[in-house]
Amino acid sequence: MKITIIGSGAIGGLAGAYMTRAGYDVVLVDQWKEHVEAMNTRGLYIDGIRGEMTLPVRALTPDQLPAHVERNGPLEAVLIATKSQHTEGALRQILPLISPETFIVSFQNGFNEPLIAQILSQAGLGGMERVVGSIPNYGGALVDPGYLEFVHEGPIQLGEMSTPEFTSRLLQLSQMLESLTQVQLSSNIWGQIWAKEVYSQQVVFSALADARIHETLGVERYARIAGAVVREALEIAEKNGIAVEAFDFFDPANYKPQTPADTQKLIANIQHAIWLLKKDQNPTRHEFKKKGSGIWWDIVYRKRPSEVGAMNGKLIEYGQRAGADTRLVEKLANMIFEIEQGRRQLGFHNYDELEAYVRSLGKELP
Repeated sequence: MKITIIGSGAIGGLAGAYMTRAGYDVVLVDQWKEHVEAMNTRGLYIDGIRGEMTLPVRALTPDQLPAHVERNGPLEAVLIATKSQHTEGALRQILPLISPETFIVSFQNGFNEPLIAQILSQAGLGGMERVVGSIPNYGGALVDPGYLEFVHEGPIQLGEMSTPEFTSRLLQLSQMLESLTQVQLSSNIWGQIWAKEVYSQQVVFSALADARIHETLGVERYARIAGAVVREALEIAEKNGIAVEAFDFFDPANYKPQTPADTQKLIANIQHAIWLLKKDQNPTRHEFKKKGSGIWWDIVYRKRPSEVGAMNGKLIEYGQRAGADTRLVEKLANMIFEIEQGRRQLGFHNYDELEAYVRSLGKELP
C-alpha cells in the first residue's frame, strides 16, 4: 500500500518518518516549501521523548504531486494530517489524482469525515465508504523547517466510517502505523471521534492562559470550570444520539457528576490525564519547546489561528441543530477567538470570567 500524507507537521511528519524507516512506501506533502526542502536535503530531525534522530523521508509540495502520480500511479491511501480548517482545501487538491480504489483517512482532530465524504460525493467519487476515521493521540510540534519535537506518547484509534468491520485495508494501514505507536481498531470510530472532541474542550480551556497544564487544568478550581464545559459538550453529543466512547484517560461517565464525591473522582481523573501526558518527559534530558496544547502552540509560538474555530464551530452547529444548550462551548470558543484576534489577553483572568459565567448559568459541578 502506498501512503500519501497531506500535511507534515508533527502528527503527519512523525507517522511518515517512522513508516518510511520501517520500509513502507510513504510520501509527505506540505505547502511550506522550506520545510519540504529541509526534509529532502537533511532528513526529518526529531527530538523529544524518544531522543534525537534524523530520519530520511520523501517530501513534495502540492504542485509536485501530479507529476509524482504520473510517474508512480494513482494515490492509494491518503492521510489528511492538516489542521481541521484546511481539510477541504487539502482534499480538493488531490481529487484529480485518485482512483476508484483510493481511500481517505482523516488523520487529524475535528469532525472532518462527513465533509470529506460530501466532497467525494459531489465529485462523483463515492462517499463515506471511501473514508476512514482516526484519532492520533500522540503529540508533537513542528518547530522549524525539517524539525519536529515528539512531545508525548499515545495510541492511534482507527476505524471504517461506513462499516463496523475491520476491512483488509484497515488492517494493512494499522500494521503500517504500528511502526510509530500502538493502533487500536474501533467498530465505532465516530463515537470515539466525538469523545475526543468532547474531551478536547478542556484542552481548549487550558489555552486561555500562557501557562503549564499543571497550573491550569491541574488546579481544582480551574478543573471544575473545564469539567462544566466538557459536561455541556457531552450533552451535545447525547442530544445527537452519539454513543460517546471512553478512551485511555477519558471516561464520559465521569463528566456527569451527581454528588461532590463524583466531582472529586472527576478531578482525580483529570489529574491522571495530566500525568499520562507528562510521564514520558524527562526535562533533564530535553527542554521541551512545546509546553502546552496544540492550541497554545498556535497562539503563542506560531501566532496563527488555532483549530478552535473549525472544531468548536462544528460542535456548536451539531448542538444547535439538535436543540442542545451550547452556551459554555460558545463562550469558550469566543474567548479563544478574541485572543487570536488580539482583542483579549492570555491570562488567568479569563478563568475568573468563565467561572462567573458558569455560575450565572447554574452549571457548576456539585
